[in-house]
Amino acid sequence: MISSRLLRSTLLAALLGWPWLARAEDKSGQEVYNQTCIVCHHGGLLGAPKLSDGKRWSRLVKEGVDDLIPAALGGIRQMPAKGGNPNLSDLEVARAVVWMINQHGAQAGEPGEAAVKGWRAKADRQKKR
Repeated sequence: MISSRLLRSTLLAALLGWPWLARAEDKSGQEVYNQTCIVCHHGGLLGAPKLSDGKRWSRLVKEGVDDLIPAALGGIRQMPAKGGNPNLSDLEVARAVVWMINQHGAQAGEPGEAAVKGWRAKADRQKKR
């Protein structure tokens, strides 16, 4: 049961336009994959690396999160920004990337707030090129 105080705070945040405060809980990486990323990464649509393609993902794992997450945030090649789902938070996108690379041997941990801000800044810089 949601407390009335939490409910009031959430509604106030939403009304004031602070969506990051209005989120009750961001989705996990697996949830984001299953709701958004799977569309392309399951079957390789538009050249996306299939999640089942271990050889291709092993190369991506070597690139690391500092390159992969900004690419996912800003879009790369045929992939639109945030996988085409603008409702995802930057944290949710980062979690999805971490979840996907961890399926192929990476041991990346939960993305932190400072790292997510850095990845967003890098994505924005790359977009301006």
